[in-house]
Amino acid sequence: MPSTQAALWILLCPLLAAALIGVIGLRGLRSRSHWLCIAGVGVALVLAVRLFGQVVSVEESAQARVFAHSHLVYEWFRPNLNAGDLSRWFAFEFRIDPLTGVMLLTVLTVSLLVVVYSVGYMRDHHGHPERGYERFFAFLALFVFSMCLLVLGGNFLLLYVGWELVGLCSYLLIGFYYERPSAAAAAKKAFLVNRVGDFGFGLGILLIYWRCGDLSYTHVFSQAGLEQLEGWHTLVALLLFCGAVGKSAQLPLHVWLPDAMEGPTPVSALIHAATMVTAGVYMVARCGAIFTESATAMAVVASVGAVTALFAATIAVTQTDMKRILAYSTISQLGYMFLGLGVHAADAAIFHLFTHAFFKALLFLGAGSVMHAMAGEIDIRRFGGLAKGLRVTALTFWIGGLALAGVPLLSGFFSKDEILHAALAESLPLGLIGLATALLTAFYTFRMIFIAFHGPEKLPAGVQHAHESGPWMTIPLMALSVGAVFAGYVGLQHGGRVNRLLSTVLMGATPAHADSHGPSSATVMVLSGLLAVAGIAAAWYVYRRRPILALGAVFSLPKAYDLLRNKYYIDECYDALVVRPLRGLGDVCYGVDRYFINAILWLITAVPRIAGFLLRGLQGGAMQGYALAMVIGLLVIVVAVLSAT
Repeated sequence: MPSTQAALWILLCPLLAAALIGVIGLRGLRSRSHWLCIAGVGVALVLAVRLFGQVVSVEESAQARVFAHSHLVYEWFRPNLNAGDLSRWFAFEFRIDPLTGVMLLTVLTVSLLVVVYSVGYMRDHHGHPERGYERFFAFLALFVFSMCLLVLGGNFLLLYVGWELVGLCSYLLIGFYYERPSAAAAAKKAFLVNRVGDFGFGLGILLIYWRCGDLSYTHVFSQAGLEQLEGWHTLVALLLFCGAVGKSAQLPLHVWLPDAMEGPTPVSALIHAATMVTAGVYMVARCGAIFTESATAMAVVASVGAVTALFAATIAVTQTDMKRILAYSTISQLGYMFLGLGVHAADAAIFHLFTHAFFKALLFLGAGSVMHAMAGEIDIRRFGGLAKGLRVTALTFWIGGLALAGVPLLSGFFSKDEILHAALAESLPLGLIGLATALLTAFYTFRMIFIAFHGPEKLPAGVQHAHESGPWMTIPLMALSVGAVFAGYVGLQHGGRVNRLLSTVLMGATPAHADSHGPSSATVMVLSGLLAVAGIAAAWYVYRRRPILALGAVFSLPKAYDLLRNKYYIDECYDALVVRPLRGLGDVCYGVDRYFINAILWLITAVPRIAGFLLRGLQGGAMQGYALAMVIGLLVIVVAVLSAT
């Protein structure tokens, strides 16, 4: 099958699945709707593997560029057709290159496992589907379609369409339990916060079209396109980065992601691992030709990423909700990816995106398994010693935790190490922030593991015993564990076969980490591994050996603890500086509309109403009254005529 047809079917399969699930749901076959979702995503994955194989099969970098172009499917519409202007304006086109192949493989592999896991998660202990079961799988399939469209699009218009569809699907899935006020509020918050970033993103795209007259990647990223953007590179890059800050939950637009945990746990896994938040990283990597033209933009990307990584890691240390700990971990790891993009290590950033997808999906689905066994409870203070009853969940969670912590030989170690190496070579302060974040990551990850899975068994009220989840949920956990261990060995690492192909399309992959200055790769690997082990050892000592130390830290540093526990009070600041003033302005506008504008309208309509009230007495219905009025009128006319003559 030609690559263009394969790409088209990769899009159509999940889209058709979403449409058919809606039809089946209406016909009463809701309990089987998951099969269509599995089939749609599964077929798309098979096609993506084949497409990826076509890209990787090209050995030499010069030949690899054959794939680095857009494939026109059809022209969308033409302007000024009647005036004879036949130049193409917007087209439905695909961009098929190594970056597309890696992203599709990541998105569809993780999505398929999340869909399979959802079959067990979205049922009660008796096997009965939850309310809205078919709606959930329709939204999942639509979510996968949207992300694939975003990745496959060959121009900024298709990128924007996929970008907004991903945001819409996240709104629908975060608010899946819409009858719960907290879920409805979280969905609205995610939607509105992303609108802030998307406003800048849209302006950036409009600016590109204004300067280049085209939105196709082929033209914009060419030498001619970059020359047309001369003098505007920094502004365009920063506007595009606004969209990435919102979509990928970076400071200061990160506040929506922790609240997104109100959705079903498989949704959290999908958003955090394969879709939505990775869109911002992909977009910056795809637009590397623009970003690398501006040293200012690259510095902003790296700085925001580094600060966000450390910021989120410090918050995760004090959280007790298992899913929120993982949410702040995602924000932190995304910060790592932007740090890599900003220090000219785009290949390392995409490598970390790839490995992160497996171990973060594993951890979220593991948290869902715990939640399933604990009757919905997810606060790690309310249970403990779960490793005895949840053996598969505990083992796979350990594997995911080790990968997240960056323990040597697991996938997270290789990708994180490359980013740290590049950061230290480019900027010592940024590199040190990355190292500090690595230490905190290992600490908060195993703080969660030691409290939840080890020590004396403790169960929430109403839970008699911890029971392992069924095969629908445990098989995806085991499959993701394989990815968490071996995803670092697939050739994406620096110098690997796939990495060489990526370097042909990633303009930010002219790596600073290949320079002679800065620490050697071996030094960074040893240091990174030691920090991971030190963080795990510290968590074990504080929460298993001497738990009194944790209480001592809380009581000895109450203000610092409260600051971290309350997430630096950023939500409260937004509430005071943005939400309340806007609500106050809304109340004022409502009052003006109701009491001033309506009063004017009432006065305008009052005149004819009063006149009608006064004159309606003349319309009494008596014939003699009408005759008298006619006579009087006739006399008035006669008198007027005589007076005139």
